[in-house]
Amino acid sequence: MDEVMTAADASLGNRIPASSSTAPVLPSNLPLLSAFLAFALAQLLKLFTTWCKEKRWDSKRMLDSGGMPSSHSATVTALAVAIGLQEGTGASSFAIAVVLACVVMYDATGVRLHAGRQAELLNQIVCEFPPEHPLSSVRPLRELLGHTPLQVVAGAILGFTVGYLMKIFN
Repeated sequence: MDEVMTAADASLGNRIPASSSTAPVLPSNLPLLSAFLAFALAQLLKLFTTWCKEKRWDSKRMLDSGGMPSSHSATVTALAVAIGLQEGTGASSFAIAVVLACVVMYDATGVRLHAGRQAELLNQIVCEFPPEHPLSSVRPLRELLGHTPLQVVAGAILGFTVGYLMKIFN
């Protein structure tokens, strides 16, 4: 097939631009990286907050929901801050991120927190059943689902800090 050479191609002199020759190792999406880093740090911090509170190391806390700080709050706050700093607070994507953050944090302290408290109560009731009762051998419900307002605020502060620092050091 015959190739057509444009004026732009001629000015490059058969060289491939450096930007198109190699792909970046990590994506350069600052909001996405900020959100993932905030999530990872929050999950890691749960190990230490569990140790401070219960004087024991529990590696399962890194994969569980609930606890201090809220990784959900850290994630959505870092996302919103990074989008706001990168695209401006007037951008539609910033508005979407803020609304998402509000919904996630409200859900963490509302529905999920109360569902966890109900699970705790139901587990206590089931424990009091006699051994011959059909429900006495059911697996207990997960109790640590939601967050206290303090845990959500701590997650939001962590997320804000990560989003801000990622923008500064980028």
